[in-house]
Amino acid sequence: MKPYVILNAAMSLDGKIASKTGDSELSCEEDWIRVHELRKSVHAVMVGINTVLKDDPKLTVRKIPCDKKDNPIRVVVDSKARTPENARVLSQDAPTIIAVSEKALKERIKALEKKAKVIICGKNKVDLKKLLEELYNLGIRKLLLEGGGTLNWSMLKNKLVDEIRVAISPVIVGGENAITLVEGEGFELVKEGIKLKLIGYYTLGKNIVLEYRVI
Repeated sequence: MKPYVILNAAMSLDGKIASKTGDSELSCEEDWIRVHELRKSVHAVMVGINTVLKDDPKLTVRKIPCDKKDNPIRVVVDSKARTPENARVLSQDAPTIIAVSEKALKERIKALEKKAKVIICGKNKVDLKKLLEELYNLGIRKLLLEGGGTLNWSMLKNKLVDEIRVAISPVIVGGENAITLVEGEGFELVKEGIKLKLIGYYTLGKNIVLEYRVI
């Protein structure tokens, strides 16, 4: 068993979730409110270590009326236990789970255990299927994936995503080194790709929001 997983992201019209310099300011204020309402509605929110290192997110609910209990559990996929001890995702605002592999240094695990629950799953890198089973066993039934392109690919490739919500910003970013919604090695043929069914669409501020179910 695993949680119901919603992949959420904001991207440019040409599919970039960040520019070549890492700038990811693509959401309008109305869309940020949507994201924070989504965070409030789930049990946990998950990101990869690259997002933590580049953006230092707090992953809490702030844009809408809320209190501390509305914050989801924060989950970081961090195979080598590289999460900085002063990272905002380790703040006392909400519980945090760091998923590491057996390759992670024991001293790094011990340091992180002072501020978070550490789950070891996977030999050389985090086994995402096993991680989601562990999260389900901890009572997490609905999980928001706010991954970068690499984690998004790994989750989709392993058929672990149930729904995708994307806010499209009216801008073209370009850049062969700019991060796209889904990175990784990709599929060789279009017919091998992840199939989706459109279940909703609407305008929100300057953005268009598309909602799909993975089929």
